[in-house]
Amino acid sequence: MILSKWLATLLGGTLAAQGALAIDLTVTDEASLKSAAKTVATTMMDYYNGRATANIPGKMDGTWWEGGSMFMTLILYWWVTGDTQFNAAVQEGMYFQKGDDDFFPSNYSQYLGNDDQVFWGLAAITAAEFNYPEKDGEPSWVSLAQGVFNTQYPRWDTSSCHGGMRWQIWPYQNGYLTKNAISNGGLFQLSARLALYTGNKTYAEWAERIWDWSATTPLLKQKNWNIADSTTCGTQCTDHGDFQWTYNYATYISGAAYMHNYTNGTETKWKEGVEGLYKTSQQFFPTSGGNLILSDITCEPLGNCDRNQITFKSYFSNWIGVMTTIVPGTYDMVFPQLKASAEAAAKQCSGGDDGVKCGIRWTKQAEWDKSSGLEQQMAVLGVLSANLVPFKNKAPFTADSGGTSKSNPNAGTNSSANKVPVLNTIGTGDKAGAGVLTFIFVTGWAVAVTWMIRGG
Repeated sequence: MILSKWLATLLGGTLAAQGALAIDLTVTDEASLKSAAKTVATTMMDYYNGRATANIPGKMDGTWWEGGSMFMTLILYWWVTGDTQFNAAVQEGMYFQKGDDDFFPSNYSQYLGNDDQVFWGLAAITAAEFNYPEKDGEPSWVSLAQGVFNTQYPRWDTSSCHGGMRWQIWPYQNGYLTKNAISNGGLFQLSARLALYTGNKTYAEWAERIWDWSATTPLLKQKNWNIADSTTCGTQCTDHGDFQWTYNYATYISGAAYMHNYTNGTETKWKEGVEGLYKTSQQFFPTSGGNLILSDITCEPLGNCDRNQITFKSYFSNWIGVMTTIVPGTYDMVFPQLKASAEAAAKQCSGGDDGVKCGIRWTKQAEWDKSSGLEQQMAVLGVLSANLVPFKNKAPFTADSGGTSKSNPNAGTNSSANKVPVLNTIGTGDKAGAGVLTFIFVTGWAVAVTWMIRGG
């Protein structure tokens, strides 16, 4: 009896080390997908609950924006599975970090980037589109997304490059002189989704403005549908940082999909954008995965993805999966790869003492890549949830199709975020620009110090 138990323990440890206890998944079976997703989500939330900043709802150790992206992932998970066990944590974190109804809380506002803030807005519009439960006495989900929009679009900067969103908000931040794809693509997507949800053409006009401006820069090269990660103000946005990331493509694809639906398919530019960008996105399905398994090719082959980059595949999977519900004819283009990616991702979930912690290099499949963490769990949860979208077989709600979240187009307009320097009235002369930037730099520091003194 004792020997048998010893052998069983030894064998179990050996199998875990070899990755034999990977999550069991039949990707064509809804119940199997839900079970796998629940296992992955539960482990992810174990990491969340065990963080050092557990006394601050929604705040991750060493990062703020990632809380919003995790909640966005969990909202889709709830939508496709009906599992409510994490709803209280999501609500608590989202409301705690709402700031002045704009996700610009004073505790972190002095170092936030535009991309950081917009991810919380995307989480809020996701909640609105899926009728995620709201709490009495709190702002509606769609109003929180509108609050982000209302504090971001005044930062549209015509002092360089004839427009565009800077990566960082404050002049003293590294990256302030950069305009990047995720900040512009994020606001583009948010604007498009607000347009579809509310029917308000102002949001659609901003979405079109951002798309068209992006197409004048390397951030969106319509000739070959390549997205540069960044460009700089000093060159008038003619240079380009060409690292390729899944989430940059997905944010523009998703925004174009919502605009295609908003315009009832009457403007061909949006369908062409969806198809053109997804075709270029095939680079993220390398031959090492049979051209079917998703990979962030800039960092994964070298094994040097940072914690931010590890999460990118979650957003790609989520946004592309939901896209198929609003752009007819895209299912067959997308789901063979999402299915294969989910199967491979589940096989990577074979690490740790429990044999189900997930790695990130899905192309390795049965061989766990020895990495683990909340971000790895989030990436796998994203692709599993995306594969449940067809079983749900429902498009996102709008205010006219059953959406219950109530619009407040003035949300966030009294926010402290409106104290952020607005550059869209600045001339393009070098001397004038330098003088204004010096003034703004000093003003920015003064505002930041004031916030820190009052407990920011």
